Parts: sequence; C-alpha cells; structure tokens
Amino acid sequence: MPASGETKTVLVADDTAFVRDRFRTAIESAGHRAITVTTEAEALTAIRAPQQPLDLLVLDLRLPPATGTVLVRKIRAHDRQVPILVFSGTVTTVDEVRELATLGVAGYVNEYSAVQHILPTLAPQLFPDEYNRRSSPRVVLGIPVNYRVGNTIAAALTLNLSHGGVAIRTTNPLVVETVARLRLKLPGNKREIEALATVTWSDKRVGMGLRFDRVTEDDQKQINDFVDAHFFQSRKI
Repeated sequence: MPASGETKTVLVADDTAFVRDRFRTAIESAGHRAITVTTEAEALTAIRAPQQPLDLLVLDLRLPPATGTVLVRKIRAHDRQVPILVFSGTVTTVDEVRELATLGVAGYVNEYSAVQHILPTLAPQLFPDEYNRRSSPRVVLGIPVNYRVGNTIAAALTLNLSHGGVAIRTTNPLVVETVARLRLKLPGNKREIEALATVTWSDKRVGMGLRFDRVTEDDQKQINDFVDAHFFQSRKI
C-alpha cells in the first residue's frame, strides 16, 4: 500500500448508479481516484489490469451475474492481499459473513451512508498503518456520544458501531491508549449505555476509534442486538 500522503485508487463495484456516484464523489473529493464498475466481468478486468494497482475494493456481493461470495472467491484466486470491503446490505446470511471472514474481507460498509461518512469508513483500509482494523460487522451510525477522561467531558457524534467498539467523529481526538468512559443511547432504546473504552486509533482528519473494555452484560447485549439487526437488514430500495 502507498504511504498515507499518496493518492489511493479505489474500485467501487455496484450495479446501482446512486451508490456508485456517491462513493465516487466522496473518494474523489478527498483527492483519491475512484474506478466504478457495474458487472462482475468489469470488476475482474479492472482487478487484473497490471497497469493500475488497486488500493481498496468496495463490492456488491450481488454484482451481476455473481451471487453471494462467488466474486470475492474469484478475486482472492487472483490477489490474496488487496483489502476488500463489502456493502453490508448485500450480505444476507450468517454463513456468508463466516465465509467472507475466511477470505480475508476487511469489513463492511453501508452503501447508503451519507457522503460525509464514506471516507471515514474507508480510511482504516486505505491507511492501515494508522488504524486498528476490525473485521466484525460495523453499522454506520451518527448519534450523540459523551466521553470522559478524568474531569474532562466532551461530546461528539459516532461514525460507526460494532460489537467490540465505536468510532467517533472529532477534530480533537484522544491519544492512542487513552482510557475513556463513554455514554450513548442507541436509537429505539430508552436505556443509556455506559462503557469503559480504550482509544485504538486517532486521526485529526477523521476522529478516533475506541475498543470496549468494560461493558455490562445487558449493555453488551443491547449493542450486539442493534448491530446484528441493522447489519443484516436489507438496505436495497
């Protein structure tokens, strides 16, 4: 992968123009290059082109005529290293999640994320040396969160949520290894979640990621249920 100061090239493979255009806008607005394709054949041609190395693939599992993990298996037969993100709305079963994990898929992204949320979601894969990678499902989610370090309390919005942690958008991120106490309330839930968490990555351009270290059993179940429900629901319109 190129150094973080260099231009990256991202392949966006989806048969829906609305999805392709929004991801291309977000990627190109940040100074990177986006290649968009609409079919499995186009995707494989772009991936196999020796003159254009790709830094990241963002894939629709149902890209015509592919279904399920077929396209990912074909890509891995050609390239075992290139990072792959899958559009979460195109994943339909737990078995697919398990197989994608064995194929080294880096994570998941909501194809209907707001444009301003797209690049922060891609950043951990575009700049892997600067972020802690997590392979568990992540749901893009912009809700208020409070975090406290000592006597200092700050408020921000979340970027995404997983079973094991949360990413927060802020221009004043905490230093890596800082321990903070988080408080947030998930949509549709009246009870506030509290967690002790450690900063695992920090970037002033994006925000920071925190790993949950201490969460009550009830709060962890609330997080898991929310992530699973929103990750597996279909987002196609």
